[in-house]
Amino acid sequence: MGQGQLQGGLLWSYLGHGALVGPCDLESSLHNPAFMEYTSRVFGDVTVVVRDCPSWDLLDSDWASVRKVLEQADILVIKYSVTDKLAFQQVRNGYAPRLRPLLRHWGVPVILVAVGARLNDEGPPCTCPLCASDWSSCVPHSEGLQLSRDLGATYLELPSLNHVFVGRYFGSVLEYFMIQCLKHKAKERPEKRRGNKVNELRPPHLEQPARLPPIRVEESSFSQDMQWLLERGVQFADVAFYAGDSGKELGWAHAAVLCAVSPYFRQLLLGPKNRERPQSRCVCRERDGGPHSLLSTWDGGIIDDMPRSEGHLTGRLSRLVVKDPLLCMCLWETLMFIYRGAWEWDHLQEALEEKLKNSLAVAQLMERIRSLIGRDRGPRDTPSARAAQLGPQTLVNLFNSPLYSDVIFMVQGSVLPAHRAVLVARCDVMAAMFSGKYAEARSRVVPIHGVSSDTFLSFLEYLYTDSCCPASVLQAMAVLVCAEMYQVKRLQHLCEVCVCAYLQSMPSRELSSTGISVIRLLRRAKCHNAEQLYVWLLHFIANNYLIFSHKPDFLELSGQCVDF
Repeated sequence: MGQGQLQGGLLWSYLGHGALVGPCDLESSLHNPAFMEYTSRVFGDVTVVVRDCPSWDLLDSDWASVRKVLEQADILVIKYSVTDKLAFQQVRNGYAPRLRPLLRHWGVPVILVAVGARLNDEGPPCTCPLCASDWSSCVPHSEGLQLSRDLGATYLELPSLNHVFVGRYFGSVLEYFMIQCLKHKAKERPEKRRGNKVNELRPPHLEQPARLPPIRVEESSFSQDMQWLLERGVQFADVAFYAGDSGKELGWAHAAVLCAVSPYFRQLLLGPKNRERPQSRCVCRERDGGPHSLLSTWDGGIIDDMPRSEGHLTGRLSRLVVKDPLLCMCLWETLMFIYRGAWEWDHLQEALEEKLKNSLAVAQLMERIRSLIGRDRGPRDTPSARAAQLGPQTLVNLFNSPLYSDVIFMVQGSVLPAHRAVLVARCDVMAAMFSGKYAEARSRVVPIHGVSSDTFLSFLEYLYTDSCCPASVLQAMAVLVCAEMYQVKRLQHLCEVCVCAYLQSMPSRELSSTGISVIRLLRRAKCHNAEQLYVWLLHFIANNYLIFSHKPDFLELSGQCVDF
């Protein structure tokens, strides 16, 4: 290679004119004849030996020699041109899988550098990683970033090899790894270490960049919460079941849950207009030929101002008569199936078989339960399809709906209807608030302070649907604070995942110019006991140190965080 060609190289541009071309010793020239070698000095007295691989094809033709060079390396720099997409794809698909296990085994720091400016047919070269006008011929920012993650490398983009990009940007990262390498070598040879000078300026001790820690989220407890409501939430029950033949009380339930799951209950329980007795779509008939009704309302139907336990509101009690003998025997199993989401058909069938000991009776009752909840067996009636239709989405129709609402939240002038039964089942703080001797337990209107209406609505949406989708980082943090206030740990962890996903999806340029203060997010995470998010943000700031260290709010970090 000529002198002009060398000056166009990345490391040659960094080392400058002081680099000496040629092998540093005879042994290396004999073992690695295909590599271009040159030496230079950094930090005054540290010798750097650069071995430059001329072509990726060398990994196919002389892999043994390339591997020997890689085994001796302290730092590995991989560079590619953003305007040569074909070559990049060859590296990503052909050579990267071969290098990945070796790099992980050796633990060598890797720097992946994208050199050049992306082309734009309608104007000058574009350096924006979000520009999509040249994706057919240039390597997008996202593909380079993904390759760096696969290799465990530090990713840099250099639009040109001038002093600013090479000297300050690339040089800062390279010198950081050089310092770490020198420290590691000094620990391996303690007898050759120099004495510490009192006034010598020493760089801080920094660990190697690590992968971002994962955020762990608990499995959903929606079915268990609703089962608890059926078993122990009698205090908030407003539907009583009685046997049709004996008039014996069979159990209690909650009208809001029944109406949300079953259109049959909705027609049976809703208001004077729909109070007539509905007919089942079951094919079973009585001896007299009349239609067989599964349920009916008690004579007198609905009792308003039903007396409740001491200290609680009076409310409306609906009394239902179970006229079907099979449903009367297995009412508890049927209610448990409805409360757990009305999708665990296999478990329901096993419970009915154990109770009835008659396969024909089980088949008849299963058909009647399908009729009860409005689910006929069809060609697409598979377990996965039923789980997708119901499950945690059974209460979605109750969310922000006045249907059987018994409490109203006043948040910043907004009126948000809700249901005590659902709230006490899904949130321990709400259960204590509505079950104890507090003002909220005796009042229908409950004011909420310190939370915006949108944030509290998102919080209620999680309680009803077991899902959370904040629209931004700030919205996710606001919901996280609300979840911490009401001690809903799973929602707090879901918000942590949302914050991490939003930040991790930002390219470097957007991260450096965004108005979101990651430093303040770190402080809020610490303040609101979001330990996983706090640790993740510390690693995120450390991995993007060159970006965050130049921001004004970096000075707000505590000494412990700066040391980290």
